[in-house]
Parts: sequence; structure tokens; C-alpha cells
Amino acid sequence: MNIEIVTIGDELLLGFTIDTNAAHLARELAALGVRIVRRTTCGDDAQAIARAVQEALERTGAVITTGGLGPTADDMTKPAIASIFGRGMVLDTDILAALQARWLARFGHTLPVSNHQQAMVPEGCTILPNRHGSAPGIWLDDASQRWVAMLPGVPREMRGMFADTIVPRLRERLPVGGPVIRARTLRTANIAESALADKLGELAAGVNGLSLAYLPGNDGVDLRLTSYALPDRETDDALAVAAQLVRNQVGSFIYGEGTDDLAALMIQACVTRGATLAVAESCTGGMLGMRLTAVPGSSRVLQGGTIAYANAVKVRELGVSASDLDTVGAVSEPVARAMASGARLRFGTTIGIGITGIAGPDGGTPEKPVGTVWVAVDLNGEVHAVRAILPGDRSEIRYRAAQLALDRLRRAFDRDQDAVGWTSRG
Repeated sequence: MNIEIVTIGDELLLGFTIDTNAAHLARELAALGVRIVRRTTCGDDAQAIARAVQEALERTGAVITTGGLGPTADDMTKPAIASIFGRGMVLDTDILAALQARWLARFGHTLPVSNHQQAMVPEGCTILPNRHGSAPGIWLDDASQRWVAMLPGVPREMRGMFADTIVPRLRERLPVGGPVIRARTLRTANIAESALADKLGELAAGVNGLSLAYLPGNDGVDLRLTSYALPDRETDDALAVAAQLVRNQVGSFIYGEGTDDLAALMIQACVTRGATLAVAESCTGGMLGMRLTAVPGSSRVLQGGTIAYANAVKVRELGVSASDLDTVGAVSEPVARAMASGARLRFGTTIGIGITGIAGPDGGTPEKPVGTVWVAVDLNGEVHAVRAILPGDRSEIRYRAAQLALDRLRRAFDRDQDAVGWTSRG
């Protein structure tokens, strides 16, 4: 089955609101084995809505819309789509009575006249009950088996209604034992997309008939394997085999799967080892500490940290050598090492992490361009350090520096000293 999604709203079209509805629908439909062939966004304009849905119906005959079912003048979805099917609008007295009762119970007064619009529905439609809000959904079809499902735009309502009313209808229409669309994601850190492709070799274009997508972001490059054509009972096995083949090629650059967060993984690794942690941050300004403390239970591991932005603070609080600062500068291996060890000793932990760098947009030199970062990990007195030149703007460089630090802790735990740029001079 092929379906198109049309999300409706000026706020989506203009970028003031992120379209999370389309992403959620795409994931959920794929899990059912439904292929999303196109996603369209249009504003609150009746002609634009009708045109977008009409074109989608001509391509697939099956459309899900979100948005435009509310009580205000810009909510035009129902009449616009009704016109495509040659239907008029009628008042549904049951919906009106339910809205009146809901309003009285919640707000203690009668339903505003503007809300009566929510009880106007296309002739011959099926009402989709909304247990999560006030606007009911609409299912409209014709003799040619073309259909449109209209859902509200509020994400919480849309998700609940989709699960309650659309999923059962789609399952009735899908063949038993048919193909499903399912994906498995491997997460990598501190390796470029092109370098990953080189490591993967022949697998770079796909694995055993499964597609392989490269999804770069601030955390790193995610590798997403997707199966489109296999039945449910075979899909997970095929993805597991393909994932292992990718792991064999990429090796230690893979740190997790799915939605794994490296900070959470490192907190758990410290708990398992009985380790405690302290951080010393310069260019990241507390971002590493923020990521660690966002993890529930991190208080068992993270003891404290120092934001040592000024050189005087590096010397006074962390024991960084003033001579090193004068001769090699704050963004250097000796300073990063001293910061990591200073954090470990100051807070009495088993691990210290130090980060120093140039986040920009100014401050770079030919020898140390913007994005230059040194990260050091002191693991029970054994210090590891790495230099990287990170891409992006100021916020991206800071985030990537924190991710680099977490990944270097992971490598220190794994005794991985063979990665490019990784040094170990105690």
C-alpha cells in the first residue's frame, strides 16, 4: 500500500513550527508495511489544500492529512477536501452535543459559536472519534476506493487518534504476512561520512539487498539499514545479519544503536565499573556536564566540574602550568592533560575529563584554526589525549567537542589506543 501525507498549516509552511506529525506518521506507517511515497506541506488556504490532496489522490488514492480541523477561520481542511469528492458540509448534531457537554464540563459555560464549526462535516463521511481532544477526525472515501483520513494537527491528539482509528483500518486492508518496512540504526562517532563509506567498501551501497543510508548529525553519522520487501517474520533476522556485517567493517567507531545516547551509555559504563567522574571544561562551557546530568541516575557517577574559561582559573583551580599556557597556549595537549588530571584530583574521582578548544567564530590561527579542540581523559592516573578539528558553527563545535570527550572516555574504557590521533603518554 502506498500513502501520501499532507500536513496543513501556515506555521508549518513558514517554519515557525517543526512538522513532527509527518515524521511520526512516516515511522508508524512504515512499521505497518505501508510505503510513504510523498510528504507535502501546504498553508491554510482552501485552494492549496484541495490541490495538494487532489494531486495526492491521483497518485496513490490514499491520503492522510493533519491540521485545519479547529474552530477558527483558518481551519479549512474539511470543506476543501469535501469539494474534491463533490460533497457539501452538514451539521452533525451528535458532535455538537458532545462539544457542548465537554465545554460545559471543562470551562463551566456554553460552547462559543466559533466552535460550532467543528461539528460541520462532509456529507457521507465517517466520523473518527477523538478521545484526546475536541476536534473529531474525518474519513472520506468514494466508489473508486480512494480515501482521505483527516486528523487534527495537535501532535498529542494526532498520535492518539492515528493509533485508535487509522491503524486498525489500515491493518484490515493490508495482506496477511505481507512485507513490512523496518529499519535498524547503528550510531558512529568521530568519523566522517566519506571515511565510513571507504571502510564499508562494497557494503556502502547496501547490504544483502537492504538499503543503507548515511545520516550525519552533531552526534556523528548514523548508518540506517532498511528492509522494504521482506515479510515480518524474516525482517528482523535480515537486519541483524546486515548490522553485524556493518559492525565487522566499521569496528570501534560504532558506539550504539537506535536512539542510544553516548552520555547515558558512559554513565552506565561508569556505574558498571564503580567509577566516578569529574569534568573540566573551557570551550564547551559546561555542555559536557549538562549532557551527563541530563541522564537519570548520573549523581552516582558525576561528582562535579569546573568551567575554566579564563587561563587564571585553569592555573588556580586545576593546576595547569602557567609556563605551558605561555609557551604552547590554552588549546594544547599539555593543557588538556593537566585539566583532566586536575579535575580528577580536585574532586577525588577515578576519572577526569578535560576539554579546551577554539569554538569561534573568531580566535583561530593558521596553526590552530577555529574548531581545533584538545580532549584528555585521565583514567586512574593514565592520561589519554586527542586533537581534532571539528566542523560547524560555534554551537555545533561545542556540542561535537562534548561528544568527542564522551567517545574518548568510551575508548579509554575499551583500551583503544589505536584510533587516529589518539595518544597515551602518561
